[in-house]
Amino acid sequence: MLRTAFTALAALVLMISSVSAGALDRIKETGVIKIGYRTDAPPFSYKTSSGELAGYSIALCQAVAVQIEQQHKLKKLSLEYVPVTAENRFKMIQDGKADLLCGATTATLSRRETVDFSLPTFIDGASVLMRAGGPQTFGDLEGRKIGVRAGTTTEDALRNTVKDLSMTVETVAVQDHKDGVAKLLNNDITAYFADRAILVYLMAGSGAADRLFLSDQQLTYEPYALALPKGDGDFRLAVDRALSRIYRSSGIGALFAKTFGANAQPTAELRALYRISALPN
Repeated sequence: MLRTAFTALAALVLMISSVSAGALDRIKETGVIKIGYRTDAPPFSYKTSSGELAGYSIALCQAVAVQIEQQHKLKKLSLEYVPVTAENRFKMIQDGKADLLCGATTATLSRRETVDFSLPTFIDGASVLMRAGGPQTFGDLEGRKIGVRAGTTTEDALRNTVKDLSMTVETVAVQDHKDGVAKLLNNDITAYFADRAILVYLMAGSGAADRLFLSDQQLTYEPYALALPKGDGDFRLAVDRALSRIYRSSGIGALFAKTFGANAQPTAELRALYRISALPN
């Protein structure tokens, strides 16, 4: 009986220790960092037709892992990829099933009630993709159907934009971005509302770019960052230190070109973000 009680107590102590230990300590002990990724958020986090992970945020998280490995002189740091959805992604961080959330994630004050965020990683803003020859601006969409990805800040932004402009539209929630473009091309909706970088990627890969038109309006401000466990200062510092070093080096330019193309250039706003976030040691 005494041995059983001791075994149970030991197990409880180990469980409490595991829960209370920070992500960085666990990563050092196990040699594994868990990367939460989206399959449906191109060009930031997605799967290619061959099933490989790709995207700006995926590449950035891989570079962060290399920096953490070097910072803490780890022999080898393995990456465990954990699929997440728009709906469960923050819960996966809260539950310790993922250490870093690598996708198109906007850092907001309300989200910081449950998770922490790294230094900024990208700046974007919502716009609308429409059919060529149709409406040309968001204001032309009065009384029309607008598609948007459910469970995202973009869905909230669409409602707020419509309210601010005193417009009446019908919002159509879609399963993913591909579904949104398909509905647009099939005339089920008049426009698809999403972040501009995503819309540019979707338009280029649609096979029907000549039938589509991307508004030059930017209707929201979306500062992206990597979500990580709330209150874990050591891990957040390691991630921010890694990002700062990447931003100070030529690595960020190569990473950007790999994702968006050799001829693509970061916007002036994004270049300023890299400079401001390249904190000194």
